[in-house]
Amino acid sequence: MKIHTLQLGELRANCYLAETAPGRCVAVDIGGQGRLLLEYMTMKGLHLSKILLTHGHYDHFGGVEEVRRATGAEVYIHAADAVMLESEVYSLHDSISIMPFAPVTDYTAVYGDCYINDGDCEFRVIHTPGHSKGSVCYTCGDVMFSGDTLFCCSVGRTDLPGSNPLDMVNSLRKLYKLDGDHKVYPGHNDRTELSYERQANPYMKRFRG
Repeated sequence: MKIHTLQLGELRANCYLAETAPGRCVAVDIGGQGRLLLEYMTMKGLHLSKILLTHGHYDHFGGVEEVRRATGAEVYIHAADAVMLESEVYSLHDSISIMPFAPVTDYTAVYGDCYINDGDCEFRVIHTPGHSKGSVCYTCGDVMFSGDTLFCCSVGRTDLPGSNPLDMVNSLRKLYKLDGDHKVYPGHNDRTELSYERQANPYMKRFRG
């Protein structure tokens, strides 16, 4: 699966385009600058079919509505974070953005441990609350899109409204115990490997023994 990475929006959150079939792709998070993403897809000859959101903070969906309207792509978010797509307060828009709020009202709410199929690919939805109540990771083969749950040698914040440190611990344990290795594509900063995080991430050390 070929993956394209763009950093979009005011907080430069990672947006991933995963090619699921020739000329077809899904996007994981669109933090802003929807027009830039649309131009990029046109340049690459890609048609967007689905938008998978890792959670409901505005720096991860600020560009979704513009792209959804232009492409007709289906939007997916965990049910526990769905309310954030229409709320300037719950999405933290008021705290993290000076751009006009662009609510998303047309979406499909999903739950953990379900699957989303697109093209030749099957994405597993893993509910990983902690950073937010509805945070999820998506896995497809040996690839994981971890949103703001897992970063290279770090994890997402748990001091925000809707965050929960205990939930984060349980979610990290769930990721630690996944079978095999995964290439991890996080919501911010550089990609990593799950095998490396199992050994080097200080927030996972409690699970090693």
